[in-house]
Amino acid sequence: MRLPRSLQARLALAVGLPITVLWLAAASVTAHRLGHEMEEVFDKGLQATAERILPLAIHDLRREREDDDDDGEDRDQHIGRLSRGDEAVTYLVRDRQGRVLLRAEGAADADFPPFDGSGFRQTATHRLYYDAALDGDLTIAVAEPLDHRQEMSQGMLIALVLPLIVVIPLSLLAIVVAVRRGFRPVRTLRQDLAKRGAQDLSALPDGGLPTELEPIIGAVNQLLDRLRAAFEAERAFAASAAHELRTPVAGAIAQAQRLRTETDDVQARQRATDIETTLKRLMRMSEKLMQLARAEGSRLELDDPSDLRIVVRLVAEDFARSGSGVGRLDVVLPDVPVLSTLDPDAFGILCRNLIENALRHGAQDRPITVTLDAGGLLSVCNEGPALPPEAIDRLMQRFERGSATTEGSGLGLAIVKAIADRAGAAITVTSPLSETEGGVKVSVLLPLAVAR
Repeated sequence: MRLPRSLQARLALAVGLPITVLWLAAASVTAHRLGHEMEEVFDKGLQATAERILPLAIHDLRREREDDDDDGEDRDQHIGRLSRGDEAVTYLVRDRQGRVLLRAEGAADADFPPFDGSGFRQTATHRLYYDAALDGDLTIAVAEPLDHRQEMSQGMLIALVLPLIVVIPLSLLAIVVAVRRGFRPVRTLRQDLAKRGAQDLSALPDGGLPTELEPIIGAVNQLLDRLRAAFEAERAFAASAAHELRTPVAGAIAQAQRLRTETDDVQARQRATDIETTLKRLMRMSEKLMQLARAEGSRLELDDPSDLRIVVRLVAEDFARSGSGVGRLDVVLPDVPVLSTLDPDAFGILCRNLIENALRHGAQDRPITVTLDAGGLLSVCNEGPALPPEAIDRLMQRFERGSATTEGSGLGLAIVKAIADRAGAAITVTSPLSETEGGVKVSVLLPLAVAR
């Protein structure tokens, strides 16, 4: 038999099964003992019946004999009877020669074997008790059918079993309820853990828990503290390194640009241009690393809601001013405010990375559609070649790019996913689009202030 995986079920079985077995064993022993006791009671009843009837029979027969002597007539003593009504116990009174002098109503001679001494006897159908007068002239046999005893025994057994049929299920139900109530702190702890997001490393509450769970909670909280410290150190290192690289990289870019303008050597100018391109790529990488550190480490939820339309509009205008999005961005915003407690700076990073990713990987001569509806769904759609399913699955990973021929750090969608996961937003990638054979649409369902 395979035990259930639930500790609650195991404990209920471990307690309920032995109690059920003990109840049944106790009932069996009681029934067996009760059967013996009832047999003794029945036997004593037969003996008491014989002891009561025999003196009465002797007295009655003597009076009949005296009356016969006075009348001078010899009356037949075989007709004397003592009716016992409808009782199951019957009897016969015989003389020394075995002639029946008295009989109970319904008593059959075949049920009463000849007298061979006082005591109990048992046939295939009856239990009998024999007794004799002191002078031995009269004997009595009292019989009780075995079926009658069996019926009474079955009635007593049913009276014993019926309470068990009610008590055992109630006991098992009480055990299940008690075990379930006892495991309530465990279920509460499980629910608290299930509600936590992947980024929630706060300590578990340890108040009001059983003493058996306190060491477990303490160990889990210590592990969470170590994980939180490790993640904080990683984020701090990434942010610090990216921030510290900006100044020397900017200086190196300036030196490369100066070298290109001061030299007349064509090869030296090309080398300076290559150095400047590499340094700018390093600058963009450091900026992405700072955004990723902010997405994974800073607070993304504010107390007061803000209108997300303003952020989308500012990001689109910034792309237009920089020249990369001139004439290519088609922004569609609702007429009503889209209020959310998401940090506007974090939402701006999310929106900027989605648009930048679409501009870089989409068709260069086709527009980019940025849509924000009243339900908080932000969609960035670009035309171009469709993505294979395996590429869609890995796009959210760090340093993964949809195409090896295009420039990029491979961190844009990873930053979007980090912000979406921490904010409780759902992100989906669709390719190809339903109305065309190509194109990519990235949608993020943002949490709204009303829903919260």
